[in-house]
Amino acid sequence: MTRTVVLSLTLIAMVAPGWVWAQFKVVAPDGTVTYTDRQPADRGLRVQPLRRDGSATASNATVPELPFALRQVVARYPVTLYTAPACAACDSARAALRSRGVPYTERVAGDDEGVRELRRLEQTTEVPVLRLGRQQLVGYTPDEWQATLDAAGYPRTSTLPSTWRPPVPEPLAVARSDDATIAPLTSPSATFTPIAPLAPANPGAGGIRF
Repeated sequence: MTRTVVLSLTLIAMVAPGWVWAQFKVVAPDGTVTYTDRQPADRGLRVQPLRRDGSATASNATVPELPFALRQVVARYPVTLYTAPACAACDSARAALRSRGVPYTERVAGDDEGVRELRRLEQTTEVPVLRLGRQQLVGYTPDEWQATLDAAGYPRTSTLPSTWRPPVPEPLAVARSDDATIAPLTSPSATFTPIAPLAPANPGAGGIRF
């Protein structure tokens, strides 16, 4: 290879955008976009395979970017919703998040391994569970969920782009053998288990700790 060719390739590497060498476009829950040549293992990320020209494959829709203020909240207090199949309370919880325009990741405990993993992560087998930063809400109680989202700074009404779509729920199943007995999932009608007590949302005087 001549020196001219080597220099040309070097210049291309210096000025070319990240997607030239990338095989995947990765979109975080807050809308941040990165490019990589390795597929991430984190299931909370939206991964789009790329063509050689850097465009997403036809089978993957473009993920719209979130408004700046909402991205800031999501980055500080990401939301994960833990659910189970055939769970009416989970349906209500999911609908509440969507109605308010809260970006979230949904994990479904649909089998014994999923229940075991839910218990390991959240120390409960009750659903739904809302994980908001370090705050945990067990069981869907509308007033408590809305107050916690208020304290975190999520807008009361949706500011999501019209093209935004909720992520596809993913199974919460990790092969583990440390527990022989698995408690069945339950869905309480009115259970609230906060990590920290609710208090007036005053930035200078405490409030919910996330």
